[in-house]
Amino acid sequence: MMTDNEADILVVENDARDAELTLLALEECGLGLRVRHVTDGSEALDYIGSTGVYARDKSAPLPRLILLDLGLHKVGGLQVLQQFKSDPRTRGIPIVVLTSSAIAIERLESYKLGVNSYVIKPTDSKKFAKVVGEIGHYWLTVNEPPPP
Repeated sequence: MMTDNEADILVVENDARDAELTLLALEECGLGLRVRHVTDGSEALDYIGSTGVYARDKSAPLPRLILLDLGLHKVGGLQVLQQFKSDPRTRGIPIVVLTSSAIAIERLESYKLGVNSYVIKPTDSKKFAKVVGEIGHYWLTVNEPPPP
């Protein structure tokens, strides 16, 4: 059984349908065993910071990839992105914004804050699953991260 400190991918998504499609796509491409799903920005910050319900050993490994929706409750996606990219512990984790928002200012602000990729969610569920699988495959198996 996976514990809170074993996730390779953190999915930050408040839409239940999109979360289900994302988790299913990761499962289908062989990346679903070590995924943690949180439903809002505050929970994402707690997970990474090992606070709140995610209080655990501070030396626990961080995820290797974060899939981040922008339309989050409590703490917005851009605020989460800003906090992750300004923290030396999480700055190097690839963050892919996976959002329905095609608003240019959000895309521009995401890149200013250091996002690694900005992907607009396809509306077709098969295309959505394909895109998520390709994102996971690229960042976890193709991309060479910087040395620790």
